[in-house]
Amino acid sequence: MDEDNKGGDTESGPIYNWAELTHECLINILSRLTLDERWTGPMFVCRSWFSACKDPILHSVFDLQTHFDSLVESPLWWSTDFEGRVDSMLRSVADWSHACLAEIKTRHCSDRSLCFATERCPNVEVLSIRSCPNVTDDSMCRVAFRWSQLRELDISYCYEISHESLLVIGRNCPKLKVLKRNLMNWLDPSQHIGIVPNEYLNACPQDGDSEAATVAISMPNLEHLELRFSKLSAKGLGSICEGCLNLECLDLSGCANLTGRDIANLTSNLKNLKQFIKPNFYIPRSLFHMDRYSHWSLYDERFQTDVFRI
Repeated sequence: MDEDNKGGDTESGPIYNWAELTHECLINILSRLTLDERWTGPMFVCRSWFSACKDPILHSVFDLQTHFDSLVESPLWWSTDFEGRVDSMLRSVADWSHACLAEIKTRHCSDRSLCFATERCPNVEVLSIRSCPNVTDDSMCRVAFRWSQLRELDISYCYEISHESLLVIGRNCPKLKVLKRNLMNWLDPSQHIGIVPNEYLNACPQDGDSEAATVAISMPNLEHLELRFSKLSAKGLGSICEGCLNLECLDLSGCANLTGRDIANLTSNLKNLKQFIKPNFYIPRSLFHMDRYSHWSLYDERFQTDVFRI
């Protein structure tokens, strides 16, 4: 076929020049695709399609989380090269959105792209940045001051974010209703070994009670709180139950430092609680250093409420 042919008919049928689609028509088509679908095809068709892919109307939401959730986790995701690609995408979308970006849902970004987004996009209300080893208190403080309209925050598996960031966010984001601060399964890390770097697994935050106290003090309007595999004790849970009385959903899966008695006593004043996920799991006896018979007292204390099965 002649390269200069811009349309017409052949023996097999009509030829269409897709580059001549109007901008409005292209936007209508592209809006039906996911972010990763746009980035892996239409963006590279021609200049007019590339220009349409950058239209701000397509970039009110940056959602790579859906794509990550559809795949089996890979060790490559934890490499600096992969992080650089995610950063590049987030920076581009933040730039193209012309300050219209309202939701960021991704994994494996870093301070670099997050700080860039805080400068370009002042209206973000939902931030989900799971598994980001290079997101630190530095960028989270900027998030707190720039995105005071935050309604939802997911910083699960981000081990460089401390309770200090939670305090600043709580004080500057009064509309925050959802907080997810889940940790990886440190009781049985076999599911992560070979995928997550060992040094990162070993960096699991130990200050569960400090984080719980910070949440209780600074986030009284929370309605949804996830603390899977947190190392908080009865003291930390007590702080949350006194400070976050509006909780409707509380997830304590894997919180091994809590007993059934602690949970029953401390959560009784959460009158609005609709969904409560207790730490039901098997605890290997090898985790406990006991004498020959002392495991029976542990069994009696916890099994009676059917919370722990040992």
